[in-house]
Amino acid sequence: MINQQAHLNPKLFDQDIEKVPTRDGFGEGLVLAGESSPNVVALCADLTESTRMQSFRDKFPERFIEVGVAEQNLVTVASGLAAAGKIPFCASYATFSPGRNWEQIRTTICYNDQPVKIIGSHAGISVGPDGATHQALEDIALMRALPNMVVIVPMDSIEAKKATMAIAATKQPSYLRLSRDKTPVISTEQTPFQIGKAEVLAEGKDIAIIACGQMVYQALQAAEQMKEHNISVRVINCHTLKPLDEKTILEATDECGAIVTVEEHQVTGGLGGAVAELVCQKFPVPMKIVGIANRFGESGESEELLEKFGLTTKEIIHAITTVLRMKPT
Repeated sequence: MINQQAHLNPKLFDQDIEKVPTRDGFGEGLVLAGESSPNVVALCADLTESTRMQSFRDKFPERFIEVGVAEQNLVTVASGLAAAGKIPFCASYATFSPGRNWEQIRTTICYNDQPVKIIGSHAGISVGPDGATHQALEDIALMRALPNMVVIVPMDSIEAKKATMAIAATKQPSYLRLSRDKTPVISTEQTPFQIGKAEVLAEGKDIAIIACGQMVYQALQAAEQMKEHNISVRVINCHTLKPLDEKTILEATDECGAIVTVEEHQVTGGLGGAVAELVCQKFPVPMKIVGIANRFGESGESEELLEKFGLTTKEIIHAITTVLRMKPT
C-alpha cells in the first residue's frame, strides 16, 4: 500500500509516466541555490551541457569556472574556493570524478573537511552506449569510505533538485550521484526530502525493499506485483547512503524480518554493503543484495543493459521470494 504521506506521483503505475534525467533536476536546483546565495559557485571539466550546468553558467557567468579536461584540478580549485568561504559545486562524469581524482578529493576536500559539492553525473550502466570505461559502478563505494563525506543518490529529477539545494545549505563535503538517461518521475514537489532521512514510500510487513536512485521505481513496481501473491512489501527510498538512516532501516528489519536492497552499483561497497554493515551488527535478518555482480559494464541501450545485469522488477521479485524462504516461520 502506497504511503499517502509520501505524496508520490499519482501516475506512478501508468505506462506513460513522465521520464526526466536526474541531471536535469540538478541543473534546476543549482540555479535555485545560486539565487539563494551569492557564495554558490560552479566548476566544470569541459562537460557543462552534459552535466546541466549551462543554465547556471548563463545566469551567473562571473561565478562559473571552466577548468577544462583536468579533473584533479577541478576538485582542488573547488577546495580552495571552499576554504575562502564559497560554496563550490564541481561536476563531471562519475567515472572521472570521483573515479579519476579520488586522491585529491580525499586529501584536499575530506581531510580538510571543506564543503565542496561533488556532482558525479552519468553514473551506472544506464549510461548505455558509452560503454564500460564510462560506466561508474564503483563510485558509491569510493565516496562512502571517505570520512566527512555525505553521499546522496536521488530517485528522480525532482528529488535531485531538492538534494542540490539541500547540500548547498550544509557545511559538509557532499557527493551527488546522477543519471544520464531519462528515469520515471516518482515524486512530487510535496514529497519529503531531508538529508539522512530515508522515506517509506509503500507500507508492508512481510519484507522490506531498500533502494536508491532509479531502482526505487523498480522496487515500487515489484511491491505492487507482489500484492497478487498476498505478500506485503515495504519500500524504502534510501537516497542518503551516508549518513545512513539507521532508525528507519532497523525498524524495517524488526517489523518485516527480511530485507532486499537494490542499486545500480557494484554489490560490493554500495547501498547493500551499507545496510548489511548496520543490520549484521544490530539486528541480523535474512537479506539479499541486488546490484552489479562483480563485473564491468558494456555498451548497449539502457533498457537492454538493465535487463542483462538483472536490475529489473523481475529480478527484485526473484530476490524477494528467495529471502522469504530464508525467513524464520
